[in-house]
Amino acid sequence: TERLTSHQKLAEMPVVVGDIMKLLCSISEERKMKAAVKHSGRGALVTGAVAFVGGLVGGPPGLAVGGAVGGLLGAWMTSGQFKPIPQILMELPPAEQQKLFNQVTAIVRHLEWMDAVQLTTLVMGSEALQQQLLAMLVNYVTKELQAEVQYDD
Repeated sequence: TERLTSHQKLAEMPVVVGDIMKLLCSISEERKMKAAVKHSGRGALVTGAVAFVGGLVGGPPGLAVGGAVGGLLGAWMTSGQFKPIPQILMELPPAEQQKLFNQVTAIVRHLEWMDAVQLTTLVMGSEALQQQLLAMLVNYVTKELQAEVQYDD
């Protein structure tokens, strides 16, 4: 059997987006990465709504109390909504998965691999590749998803 270069492979074999997602899941899982999508708009909405109701019910003092309570409630709602990155990746719409797929294949195009298992093994054996993929992933999550990344040690 003749070996294909990864460029030929990308052209001839349908490299499954799912394989790349599995690879990113493996890397982010090993680093115990989580992300919180900032719902700051939702927090502000709650703060405003509770302040408004407080103002209706209690006049100016109610507005102050409503603002304080709404602020706490808004802050509580938007904080700590961390999800594991693998879960976030698998919930991405196909177009976003394709974007990530394109970025990953640009990084791993020089490797020769046949399936997700082999690709994951090659990447996990290379600290440099892991760092490149992690940097790309963190950049994607913070810029595209406007999320904050956290590592659980």
